Amino acid sequence: MSFTELSEPLELISTIGFNGNVRHGLKIHPDGEHMVYPLGYTVIVENIKTHEQKFLAGHNDNVSCIAISRDGKYLASGQVTHMGFKAVVIVWDFAAKESKFVFTLHKVNVESVEFSPNSKYVISLGGRDDGSIAVWDLSTGEALCGAASGLKSSGSVYSIKFFNNTDERFITGGNGTLRLWEIDRENRKVRPQEVQLGQLKRNVACLVVDPDDLYFYAGTTTGDVLKVTIKTGLFKASGPQKDLFSLGVTAIVLLKDGTLVLSTGSGLITTMNTETLKRNPHKECKVDGVITSLAKRGAGHQLYVGVAKGNIHMMTYDEFTPTCVMSCHYSGVLDVSFPEQCSDLFVTCSKENIRVWVTETSTEVLRIVVPNMTCHQVAVSPDGRSIISGWNDGKIRAYTPQSGKEQYVVHDAHKQGVTAIACTSDGHRIVSGGGEGQVRVWQLTPHRQNMVAAMKEHKGVVNCIRIRKNDTECISASDDGTCIVWDLNRFTRNQIIFANTLFKSAVYHPEETQILTGGSDRKISYWENLDGSQIREMEGSSEGSINGLDISGDGQYFVSGGDSRKVKVWKYNEGDVSHVGIGHSGKITCVKICPKSKYIVSASVDGGILRWRYPF
Repeated sequence: MSFTELSEPLELISTIGFNGNVRHGLKIHPDGEHMVYPLGYTVIVENIKTHEQKFLAGHNDNVSCIAISRDGKYLASGQVTHMGFKAVVIVWDFAAKESKFVFTLHKVNVESVEFSPNSKYVISLGGRDDGSIAVWDLSTGEALCGAASGLKSSGSVYSIKFFNNTDERFITGGNGTLRLWEIDRENRKVRPQEVQLGQLKRNVACLVVDPDDLYFYAGTTTGDVLKVTIKTGLFKASGPQKDLFSLGVTAIVLLKDGTLVLSTGSGLITTMNTETLKRNPHKECKVDGVITSLAKRGAGHQLYVGVAKGNIHMMTYDEFTPTCVMSCHYSGVLDVSFPEQCSDLFVTCSKENIRVWVTETSTEVLRIVVPNMTCHQVAVSPDGRSIISGWNDGKIRAYTPQSGKEQYVVHDAHKQGVTAIACTSDGHRIVSGGGEGQVRVWQLTPHRQNMVAAMKEHKGVVNCIRIRKNDTECISASDDGTCIVWDLNRFTRNQIIFANTLFKSAVYHPEETQILTGGSDRKISYWENLDGSQIREMEGSSEGSINGLDISGDGQYFVSGGDSRKVKVWKYNEGDVSHVGIGHSGKITCVKICPKSKYIVSASVDGGILRWRYPF
């Protein structure tokens, strides 16, 4: 029997994360109260008012598309998978938040899914390695028919849209292809009709159909909108004629008054008249980043905008000024740190930025941006006056936690990037580790940062540094298969631990007589600090390495996380798993228990930050 079967589930309180790279991934439920968006392998359903989150977990790889039926009863999601495997489409019962059907047909990737107006069918569109379209009958949960999504001479198909008044007709668009389709239920066939664009060559990125099914509008990567007559399948007009939208039209919605609201790759949100296809310069605004999703709430009085950099903005149609309602990391979170004796805030670091979050509400209060750089580790000084960070350009940077203003920079701290960092309890010294394997000690004075010592014994990347409470010793864990206990007065090696593993994490027991380590061999080991002898070794995970360890203040419990995507709470003395948290969809990079033992915060390579209730 596995640990998971014996242990209790860990209560997940909230998630910070949104995969903004999924095209049209942000949806507003027809009830107007819920927002649906993907994060890694999970689909998150969030209440807009209370921010309560529900998680739909069933995919075994990243979610690539989402659709909601018009009556709000069903939700469909597709995924990507590895070459040679089939990607699934899951249809969920929205009220019960559970899987209703699982469709397996497409190879490698599901590009898009769409419900018919009366939820009679759901259509799934395969990616470029699949090139097929499948019609699924929702009454039986079986495939009705299928066809190649485009001509062999044309490119990939990306978008799909049903008519508003019939379940039998829909439109597809993509690279050099635009088609009207009709479902022949009796003969189990689906028949395409090419849309005649004349001399125009366009790649279609998004589609919308008018309420009466007279015309449809297609946003293109060229930066214009095409208007096509549905009855004849003939091109009618395109616009704007001059000043095309930079980086293409990425999403488009049609309001009841006949106004088109569209977003572009440059972050512009603008409006157009459907008759003239001229843009309205008085109704425009801009957000930072590439817009990938545009969703209307209700009749369109509110609009929600999803950006590739992981932000969600909300704006009212009348005011047309966006306000950020959610922000998160858009690449893997590499470290989490709490201030000393403070559980109200925590700091995370990632590619290009460091962010400070309010623990209770999961809201961002500070963002520090360093373009084109990656922050490997972050620590808060004991007095709480500095956020100290190590970066891949070999610099140590310190910032004020209130304003994010730069306090000092240690240039060329390490040749191959600063990969580990820790601060002594008196706040006068920093110990850093680098990609070349050196451990260096820096003396902090009000105006200078001097290197006191460089300790050269590791042959691989230093992944973790922990300092004892009395500042006389520290331990460094490295990819070379050693953990070294250093004397911080004499700057020599006190003890060394050898193991056939790449050590990813090491932590002192609060009594500081024992050391806990985890690494690539999936083992969690207890070591004697005095002589480096091994006390106990346990199987910490069923797959992959142990990347993060943290121990509670009383030393009774510790948490682990790693490639298995599970957060495990262990009893220290018994060596047993008491609780398991399942929620991450990417490999866990770090896990921390807050100083007051109220929460566990874990982060992963998909940019997700999860907050769990500490069970004891």
